Amino acid sequence: MPRSGAALDDEMIKRNPSRIKGADREDSPERPVLSVAQVYALADAVGLRYRALILLAAFTSLRWAELAALTPADIDLDARTVRVTRQLDYHRKGYGFGPPKSKAGVRTVPFPELIVPDLCEHLRWVPSPVSFVFSSSTGSPLSHSNFRRRAWLPALATVGLEGVHFHDLRHTGNQLTADAGANPKELMARMGQDSERAALIYLQSSAGRQRALADEVGRMAAAALARAKSAEPSGTQRARKQNRPVNPSGGSVSNLGK
Repeated sequence: MPRSGAALDDEMIKRNPSRIKGADREDSPERPVLSVAQVYALADAVGLRYRALILLAAFTSLRWAELAALTPADIDLDARTVRVTRQLDYHRKGYGFGPPKSKAGVRTVPFPELIVPDLCEHLRWVPSPVSFVFSSSTGSPLSHSNFRRRAWLPALATVGLEGVHFHDLRHTGNQLTADAGANPKELMARMGQDSERAALIYLQSSAGRQRALADEVGRMAAAALARAKSAEPSGTQRARKQNRPVNPSGGSVSNLGK
């Protein structure tokens, strides 16, 4: 079994609020959000067996326990969606399956076309329709501790991201979705969260997002100014409206005969 700290970060075991200082607050220590380039660097470093796991985690924001419980029937490549109906539960005797972490956890999450080729290639060698999408070499559910030791930590070392947890891929996906313009309700649905306060964490804009918003405001303002100027009457049009003579250059003539 994984260390308790990592297990809590990856939501593999449940917290006891009565034993956690400050558990009545929704805030939590800030975790790293990876760039898209870093996500793909990790996917490359982790190897072909787990490449799709990294990409699906980052671009769907699914929890480890939800990813570990997926079967091929849960992934629709044509619709580009993944269906979440259960999660893998770890306990002292081994593992079992239970409902997702929250009532909102039963959900269908779309993913971008960008990762379809990787998922298609991965599913091609999954043994049978009832197998897990991600499993051990013997076909049993994927062990978090084995994955972390054998694949995750070496990959982190390769790309220079030591200290990053698997759950940070979920943070990354949430932030990407927020930056793409998701509102709180949309983000909650994607995350499988009942609490809007959890979703609001990811709606705290980054400096890059603030720059993009400011640039968009500038673009809209410039377009509005251009429309306003094009709608203004010219000097000739104003003179004609006032029934004043117009000289050949287009300006009005106020004193004829001089």
